[in-house]
Amino acid sequence: MSKMPPPAKDGYPMRINKYLAKQGVATRRAADDLIAKKKVLINGRIAVLGDKVSETDKVELAGTIPAQNNLYYAYNKPVGIITHSPQVGERDIRQSVPMDGVFPVGRLDKDSSGLIILTNDGRVTDRLLNPDYDHDKEYQVRVTENLREGFKKAMEAGVDIEGYLTAPCKVRKTGPRSFNVTLTEGKKHQIRRMVAALHNQVVDLERVRILNIRLENLKPGAWRPIAGDELKTFLTQIGMK
Repeated sequence: MSKMPPPAKDGYPMRINKYLAKQGVATRRAADDLIAKKKVLINGRIAVLGDKVSETDKVELAGTIPAQNNLYYAYNKPVGIITHSPQVGERDIRQSVPMDGVFPVGRLDKDSSGLIILTNDGRVTDRLLNPDYDHDKEYQVRVTENLREGFKKAMEAGVDIEGYLTAPCKVRKTGPRSFNVTLTEGKKHQIRRMVAALHNQVVDLERVRILNIRLENLKPGAWRPIAGDELKTFLTQIGMK
């Protein structure tokens, strides 16, 4: 019987599979398998699917749980590939990448392309997507019309998108109808909505960087391991080292 460390206070009560993923024990899907096999205890009681834990609960693992070999990849999602929950006739990342156990962290809409991190380490999802952390992501954007004077300043100051004021960002013009933007938040279709609010339309959007992980020359549909100093820096930046 191995005892898990106590939960932190933030985000609780939390589903037991999410808690195990945050602790790096297993992905949420694999955690569900452990629970179904009655290998997880909460306060001495055998956990069941859907259980939640609070900061005062004691979580234990029964028997010997194989150590998880954490995997991290940079993937260039092509236009047309769905990140999560494909509909009939659509293709998602899991169908496009022949690797068991890894999952995409975050989303890119169907009409956008670029960098997605794939991993089997559930802790990365919480750290990378948690709005309490400022994790910058950079995008290359092309629009239909020439950028107006004042576009850069307006984007950087924050844009009202349907009642929500976006956080300050950084914009670098790369041409009459193109620019790079670095965000620290990720609302649904945020860049497209910001551009539309400033009387223009996005025709091409590619994510080229997440923190220190860069897309560089990775071809659409291809992936590469994140390892060595690159991985060490990435994990440090999201608070895992």
